[in-house]
Amino acid sequence: MAGALQRATFNRAGLVRILSETVPHANALHYDFGERLGQWLDFTDALALFSVLNTGTGNAAPAPTHPRAHALQEQLTRTRRQLAQSIANDGVFTSEPAKLRFPTPLPEATAESAADFSPYHRFYLAHQRDMSSAISALRTHARKALSSLAPAHRQLAELDAAFEKALFSRERHLLSLIPMLLAKRFSERLAAHRAQLPPGEADDPARWTDPDSWLAAFCQDTQAVLLAELDLRLKPVAGLIAALGKTADTPEDPPHEP
Repeated sequence: MAGALQRATFNRAGLVRILSETVPHANALHYDFGERLGQWLDFTDALALFSVLNTGTGNAAPAPTHPRAHALQEQLTRTRRQLAQSIANDGVFTSEPAKLRFPTPLPEATAESAADFSPYHRFYLAHQRDMSSAISALRTHARKALSSLAPAHRQLAELDAAFEKALFSRERHLLSLIPMLLAKRFSERLAAHRAQLPPGEADDPARWTDPDSWLAAFCQDTQAVLLAELDLRLKPVAGLIAALGKTADTPEDPPHEP
């Protein structure tokens, strides 16, 4: 099992696959996750993980399915749906109202000023903050529920908390690189758009919001990456909630002596 985990590569994640397809420059993210994991943990983190992994579970009776398992599963589904809808409803190229509206050029913007990526960077970061806040709260609730069950369940909750603490800074750094990669895609799509303009025709930012515009295509790029990031962020809490619905196999009673 440990060997399989060490051989698992981060570039198999949906997020990295989407980035590789959307932004060729994302190939720099391809590395062996198992090897890098050890480099992310300092000595203090390693001791904390060792302590959790080596806590005895005793001979307690198997715990029943947690009564909150169904409620948390519904909350997970609702959280996924709400965050996905917030990503899909951009408020520009869709008719649905948007919680976070996709940036568009200001009415009096010039082609040069409208080419600033900063609004799109802030837009992506706002979605990341929404995801982090909603998923972190759900993950905390799931760990609390696990901690009320058998020792093995408590051990899982402690292990998840230890990993979250140990990898928080590194995860935040890696995910903060995504908007920078999208900035390259933004520049590529804008350059391709301008290359297709008829000779002598000025670029008009007001046309960038046309249904088949280059900005509409970039909006789809951004949504695809955000949805892949959402899927990646939800994996740990989905695993915790799935564990709430698992019960240990009850050992068979020994045969009675005649």
